[in-house]
Amino acid sequence: MSATGQSTLPRFRFHNDAYRFVFEALHHTQQRLKRPIVHDVDDDRAHITGPELLHGVKDLALERYGLLAKNVFSHWGVKSTGDFGRIVFELIERGEMRKTDRDQLTDFYDVYDFEDALDRDYKINVSKVG
Repeated sequence: MSATGQSTLPRFRFHNDAYRFVFEALHHTQQRLKRPIVHDVDDDRAHITGPELLHGVKDLALERYGLLAKNVFSHWGVKSTGDFGRIVFELIERGEMRKTDRDQLTDFYDVYDFEDALDRDYKINVSKVG
């Protein structure tokens, strides 16, 4: 997935903040994976797969919201990784993201369980304490 530009987000299936967060997670993931930011829509070097994006979603959510990440997602109406896929494909339909021929909504299904990834497996980073 790659962004085609930012615009005002009208109300869709999920809370507007969920759509904005997907864009932020996309950029976070591109940086984390050291993918170039490209401006040519035909350049796939910056492409992020569904599972890659979902791991970026998890990382950014834990960094930003900590143990509240699952509650924030729930407030947005996002209950599973598949819901993030639905958000991405809505953005694709609206022309705000693009995909390759290999990208499918099913790429987002059951990548991880929110309870495990955002709660049970959460580790508090104490490296900066002291």
